[in-house]
Amino acid sequence: MKIAMMLRSFLEVPVPSGIAYSPATIAQTLAEGLQASGHEVTFFGPEGTELKVAKVETCGMRPFFSTQKEFDEQVSATDLFSDYRFAVNDLAMARHMLSRAKDGEYDLVVFHHFESGVSLAPLFPTVPIVFILHDYMDEERVRMVGSNHSKNQHFISISDSQRQFAPDLNFAATVYNGVDTTLYTPNGGPAVGEDEYLLFSGRISQEKGVKEAVQVAIQTNQRLLIAGNLSKQDYWYFDEHVKPYLDDKILFLGMLGKEQLVKYYQRAKALLVPIQWEEPFGLTMAEANSCGTPVIAFRRGSVPEVITDGKNGYIVSNSAEMILALDKLSGLNRKDCRSHAVDNFSIPRMVQDYIRTFETILASNQTPAKPLKQLKTAPKKIGKNISKISKRIWHDMSQ
Repeated sequence: MKIAMMLRSFLEVPVPSGIAYSPATIAQTLAEGLQASGHEVTFFGPEGTELKVAKVETCGMRPFFSTQKEFDEQVSATDLFSDYRFAVNDLAMARHMLSRAKDGEYDLVVFHHFESGVSLAPLFPTVPIVFILHDYMDEERVRMVGSNHSKNQHFISISDSQRQFAPDLNFAATVYNGVDTTLYTPNGGPAVGEDEYLLFSGRISQEKGVKEAVQVAIQTNQRLLIAGNLSKQDYWYFDEHVKPYLDDKILFLGMLGKEQLVKYYQRAKALLVPIQWEEPFGLTMAEANSCGTPVIAFRRGSVPEVITDGKNGYIVSNSAEMILALDKLSGLNRKDCRSHAVDNFSIPRMVQDYIRTFETILASNQTPAKPLKQLKTAPKKIGKNISKISKRIWHDMSQ
């Protein structure tokens, strides 16, 4: 297959050191994995994009930011929707991709954000277009897709739970994200329950449930290490719910490099994931399991698909149940955690699942799609807690 792929026209891949953006990690590993599997990948991104693919196309565009601070300042701006630079750049790059695919240069065009190309898709009806959904499908996103529907659009969810509020999209498959199981490895350390601390890894924000992790640690008198990026729009949350409790037992490590994070995963009793939203996929859960570390997570979003209760962790409904689950860690085996991650969430598994899905899409592209029903809209589970639309977009982009 000849595949054109794009993450964002204004964000280079890999992203600059210090910027946390999970979709970029998936875009890179998928593009390079497809290329290594014998397919020809042309990756579209701004200057500075460097991947092990057949070709990188910049279309003369430059990245908008090179540091986490710049990323925060621009992505979290209150007028993000009115900032034409993001939309104009993405659409210009998408137009290049689709025009060349129409002329036969590519068999398939893949976008990691549907908003980059969904409005152009109906103008190129002969081009098979794939949108990988990294974000929560809220009411606004569902409406946007529905108003730009065309039968050449195919959607890939990263969990089945992600589909629940948009069941009538033309879903081709669910493909789970993959992590580098050769990097995230066990250290052959002590059995579960004999390590010295609990770990939280992720964005420091209300949606990720850092406050709940802190309270669990306090109530059980256990050490908690907190690793993750803190952005300016979440300073208030950190100052109110995390900072007052930092001491010699509860430590904030900041954002860690992958190699550093692996070491903390390896020695943790468990990764706490008390998420407060319907997260489409939690990479940290797969990373921790790949290191042999069990996960205790709230029953939200993709958690029941990533965690098999009693095998590679425990699924709980609230903080009280999370505390009780800590006492059951000795019933888990680190080897089971590792094998679960390797079998289900490795990069080779992810790449092969995408290859099969892309081949199916190409084989069926001439088959008329079923008429799109009235798309159901999502309840405003997130919106009621976020006052500005820019914050919603920031939450999704920083997942």
